Amino acid sequence: MAEKEVTLSVIKADVGSFVGHVQAHPDMLAVIRKELGKAKDEGLITDFYVANVGDDIELIMTHYRGDNNEQIHKLAWDAFLAATAVAQELKLYAAGQDLLSDSFAGNMKGLGPGVAEMTFAERPSEPIVIFMADKTDPGAWNLPLYKMFADPFNTIGLIIDPKMHDGFKFEVHDLVKHCKVTFTLPEELYDMLVLIGSPGRYCIKHVYARRNQEIAAVTSTQRLNLMAGRYIGKDDPVCIVRCQSGLPAVGEVLEAFAQPHLVAGWMRGSHWGPLLPVPEQESRPTRFDGPARVVALGFQLCHGRLIGPQDFFADVAFDRVREQVLELADQLRRLGPFEPHRLAQDQLEYTTLPLVAKKLEGRFEAL
Repeated sequence: MAEKEVTLSVIKADVGSFVGHVQAHPDMLAVIRKELGKAKDEGLITDFYVANVGDDIELIMTHYRGDNNEQIHKLAWDAFLAATAVAQELKLYAAGQDLLSDSFAGNMKGLGPGVAEMTFAERPSEPIVIFMADKTDPGAWNLPLYKMFADPFNTIGLIIDPKMHDGFKFEVHDLVKHCKVTFTLPEELYDMLVLIGSPGRYCIKHVYARRNQEIAAVTSTQRLNLMAGRYIGKDDPVCIVRCQSGLPAVGEVLEAFAQPHLVAGWMRGSHWGPLLPVPEQESRPTRFDGPARVVALGFQLCHGRLIGPQDFFADVAFDRVREQVLELADQLRRLGPFEPHRLAQDQLEYTTLPLVAKKLEGRFEAL
């Protein structure tokens, strides 16, 4: 008998933190666990795990209701509202920040929280890695996903595994023009790099195996500043990656974070800096609202149950990249308000800088 298709939904939001933009309060996590526990008891969801990375709360849920299900998204919305109430009671910073509306409208589209979902039939063994980042934007996944699914120097399976040798398809979204394009790799690799090398605008949304069209990875691509028309916080994306049996091995997926790479974000979302892989308990960005953090939690799916998590970046094997990230952060911080530490002018359009620059508008004289 074929396995019924399961949906894995990861929905995240920043609805308040203490002190500053550092960490969700334990009372907020407790009220969310209570909400999701009730939904599990009632059969709305099969299983859940509540993670906390920096000031973001990630709801990891399994169910059999498909992507963009109104009941599941409403559950997440109500849970975030309950956590917001706690944040307001405790006078925490930026309570309800990512909730851009006063009411729920059927799903999370345009409401603020980030969403990554995939629906598939469980394999005999279904290992999954969920990546969660704080103080950066959706483009942070472009380079790691390229390494996982397109770079044989990272993923040797592309060369020696006959189930992977055909390559993968990448669906890339233009977050400014709200359109998408799909690239077939390896043939269209160079064409894809033209776009994804500009992570502030183009983001990888889905990755599919060419061999059987199976979903392999999905990301959240919500851009808060583009939705709100102003800077209200960084997007802090999430990413789901399936592993093994025709997909990259867990070790290949994690290897994509074994070298530092620069991401946009940090203080006021206005700077470049290296992404720091850390265990969940160390995902508290304090230095200049950074370094931007990434956490990797591994789960085995078993008939919709989440077996785990395995906190992958707790491994000492990532100590060296952490040292390199901190050294690189020192170098960039020395530049202060100068590029390339500060984002380029066009990338600061939706930050707080235009409010200050407006003062200078009447000071310019023709040459």
